[in-house]
Amino acid sequence: MAVGGALAAPETIGTYTIATLGSHSALQILRGARAEGFATLAICTEASEGIYRRYPFVDQILVLPSFPALVDRQDTLREANAILVPHGSFVAHLGVERNKQLQIPYFGNKHVLDWETNRNAQRHWLERAGLHMPREITSAQEIDCPVIVKLHGARGGSGYFFARDAAEFTARTAGMAAGSYTVQEALIGAPVYLHYFYSLLAERLEFLGADIRYETNVDSLGRLPSENQRGLPIDPSYVVVGNMPLGVRESMLHNVYHLGESVVAVSRMLCPPRGLFGAFCLEGIITPDEQFSVFEISARIVAGTNVALPSSPYADLYYGEPMSTGRRIARELRNAILTGRLAELVE
Repeated sequence: MAVGGALAAPETIGTYTIATLGSHSALQILRGARAEGFATLAICTEASEGIYRRYPFVDQILVLPSFPALVDRQDTLREANAILVPHGSFVAHLGVERNKQLQIPYFGNKHVLDWETNRNAQRHWLERAGLHMPREITSAQEIDCPVIVKLHGARGGSGYFFARDAAEFTARTAGMAAGSYTVQEALIGAPVYLHYFYSLLAERLEFLGADIRYETNVDSLGRLPSENQRGLPIDPSYVVVGNMPLGVRESMLHNVYHLGESVVAVSRMLCPPRGLFGAFCLEGIITPDEQFSVFEISARIVAGTNVALPSSPYADLYYGEPMSTGRRIARELRNAILTGRLAELVE
């Protein structure tokens, strides 16, 4: 595949295929790719194949015994002149090293994965960007407040748990490998997930929307009065089952942009020269004093953007036409191909 050089004619877009794993935000990515004139390909397991055959904008389906088998089936993607667009399942199912082994043009900077998938590295990144974060707990002796324990890696909330005090924390982490999790102060506030897109071509940060997650069973616990919860064998869980759109107060938008721009600027120092670009999400809590405390960054498209189909109010402010995050990725790739700059966006 030629990834740079002379300007391309618009009709050449259809000779490229946008491919992604059949999971997470694949429908949004592939629908957006078709809207921008690309051919599309879903990489599926037998369990997920039927879902993607239901949608007319999916041109091809590559069925694998498991997602990690993709590393051995790259010839099929080369024949399709494919560009891979990663999402959270690339991290969860392939891991960092298999992502790096992929030799198909891959949208984004793979070096960012090393910072995204390790919570200690993430914290260094976010703190260096000047973002406020929940207090990190390094030992049981430091616990003087409720805490949340998070396993490393993208898990959709699976494996997170809450501990009320040091005794509960010690009991629940017995047998867990040291360094396999991080512990943070559990802040009380509104959980907010901010969706961004940084355009390397236009050198512009775009705020495309926000969502809140619906998590089981921690969200449903709020329906029970506290006196009715006493004695029930319920352990709060943070597994994400869905997302809901959120309109951010306009007076808060200045801070929203400041957070995103700071993260992008520091990423260029950590992963030079391009740093973080494309879709990403800052995940955090807004406390009653209106401070946004960031607890995590997802350095690619997040499933919460699925609530903004075909667009979001914020994307409409930029484009005045339907523009999901999936389509915004395809628009960036289209513009890069037409201007001979695709090599800047893939590796």
